[in-house]
Amino acid sequence: MTPSSLPAIAGIGLRAPHYRQVMDTLPPLGWVEVHSENFFDGGMPLAMLQQVASHYPLSLHGVGLGLGSLVRPDGEHLAALKRLVDAIQPPAVSEHLSFNHSAQRYVNDLLPIPYTMASLAVIASHVDETQQALGRRILLENLSSYVEFPGNEMNEGEFLAELVARTGCGLLLDVNNLYVNGINLGTDVQAVLSALPAAAIGEIHLAGYSEGEGMLVDTHSQPVHPGVWQLYAQVIASIGPRPTLIEWDLDIPPLDTLQAEAAKAEAILQGARHDA
Repeated sequence: MTPSSLPAIAGIGLRAPHYRQVMDTLPPLGWVEVHSENFFDGGMPLAMLQQVASHYPLSLHGVGLGLGSLVRPDGEHLAALKRLVDAIQPPAVSEHLSFNHSAQRYVNDLLPIPYTMASLAVIASHVDETQQALGRRILLENLSSYVEFPGNEMNEGEFLAELVARTGCGLLLDVNNLYVNGINLGTDVQAVLSALPAAAIGEIHLAGYSEGEGMLVDTHSQPVHPGVWQLYAQVIASIGPRPTLIEWDLDIPPLDTLQAEAAKAEAILQGARHDA
């Protein structure tokens, strides 16, 4: 059993330009995901989200908790997330596994973490604290990176596998991030995938990257690229169908473009079901 109750079908990231269209027309979307922080203040945004959740399975995806930071999760942020989770009761809650704050300041970015035993101990304590506060298992997402820490003691897959073993958390596998790291950093993508505990993967993200200055940039502003589709098909053939999201956060296209991308993912999922 995967660590979420989302359906193992394709969905889309629901962003502000499409809120009204989705609520007015209720198009056939497998499920939707929103960024948690956009709804912390309650009011009309939360009321809208509750309406959406009454029609579609909904996942909350956080970008600000910074569980990979050296200091504990911010208490106010965690309390706001708890209120939102209690109000929505979503099938899945996820967070980026990133560094974003110290005791003195926050940075508006998702920074990579070192894959060491010392880092693992600190992050596991943060994940435990978060899961206890929320009263549920969370999914943690692998990051795209543009530099590697010197002195890593394991690869990303091994690190995530150990984190799952220590905390009981689940994983959100971002296939685009993994692909981007393979190109930019020469990451052994197959070694990372082989190390991941398949049963812990409760959600998959797909997105489009941009190219600039000799590297791939995880901008979520393009259609999913062919190489990412190929890697996704390989992953699904290996681990079986999983809830799969199309992410598009910049230069957001018409809703039917997102639906067409989701349909491509659904075709791959359907093929895996047929082959099983």
